[in-house]
Amino acid sequence: MKTRRLGFSCLGVVTALAVAALSACGGSGGDPMADTDGALVGVDYPRSDTDFWQSYIKYTPQFAKELGLELKTTNSHNDVAKLAANAQTFISHGVKGVAMAPQDTAAIAPTLQQMAAQKIPVVTVDTRPDAGDVYMVVRADNRAFGEKACRFLGTKLGGEGKVVMLEGDLASINGRDRTEGFNDCMKANYPKIKVFGEATNWDRTVARQKLQAALTAHPDIKGVYMQASFALSGTLQVLNQQGLLFGPEDKRHVFVVSNDGIPQELKDIAEGKIDATVSQPVELYAKYALYYLKAAIEGKTFKPGKTDHDSTITEVRDGLLEDQLSAPLVTADGGTYGGVPSLKSDDASLWGNNLTAGKAMHPNRRIDATRHR
Repeated sequence: MKTRRLGFSCLGVVTALAVAALSACGGSGGDPMADTDGALVGVDYPRSDTDFWQSYIKYTPQFAKELGLELKTTNSHNDVAKLAANAQTFISHGVKGVAMAPQDTAAIAPTLQQMAAQKIPVVTVDTRPDAGDVYMVVRADNRAFGEKACRFLGTKLGGEGKVVMLEGDLASINGRDRTEGFNDCMKANYPKIKVFGEATNWDRTVARQKLQAALTAHPDIKGVYMQASFALSGTLQVLNQQGLLFGPEDKRHVFVVSNDGIPQELKDIAEGKIDATVSQPVELYAKYALYYLKAAIEGKTFKPGKTDHDSTITEVRDGLLEDQLSAPLVTADGGTYGGVPSLKSDDASLWGNNLTAGKAMHPNRRIDATRHR
């Protein structure tokens, strides 16, 4: 196993001070003289037109305050060229680190190279770059998203029938991982289920149109897997228009699985409008993106292994570490489907049940800013 060592931090004598490790295999090292209180870091928001990313935007300043970091924020609006320009803004403002969530994971490489040349550590959130060096990737195991959706639908359909998968953008590692995870699971475990994959580019209008076309061509489709909540309202609208919006006890019911865990999904599960979601830990994305930026500035190092926050740091390619955060399946009954356990939609630990005005964080999820000094 290789240790992730940073050359971005202040030059100084690194001592073997005893510190509380982030994981069993260790966050360690660092410059004991490094003072990150009030350090300026840049956070680029990839978009603000979905409940998921609006929630991320709401959580970020809360955790920055707890960690003693100052924020400079931008919004790239799902445009990699805009993200590159925002990176220039961060450089000009003298930030000590940058968190970003590049939606085009191939095209971001030149920007990452430029940040490395400026010795500015980068943490990517939710997505992993196809090439280029970053200090840490903070995301959930997106292949597992697809696998969990597959297990749920495969169980509910009794291993037979037709389902449509509303894919994200296959230029994104998330879209590819969720698609591959779902397809591989279906082929291995439910070979009698026919999957119609529809690329949507994370566009709700495209998703709605493609679902409508699929249901028109195949009115016997019994399952829908939406790779993100962007497609939620359009999917329910299409099912209603097609006369297919029935409760889960009705034999005409079309089973719907989403990804994200936004409050509306949890409400729709409780009401029987959709059946399941995989809750992306958006609050932990914000929390650990900033945690790792602080660690990078301090010169901390990490290596693969279990963490103290129910996740695993994995070396996804040579020299690139990813903290794969937990993302539970959520259902109405909290049952187990195809060997995959789930949480009930009203579970108090889900961030989507704790996102209220003026309080975007579960009270038991406070981060200790001095814990790993």
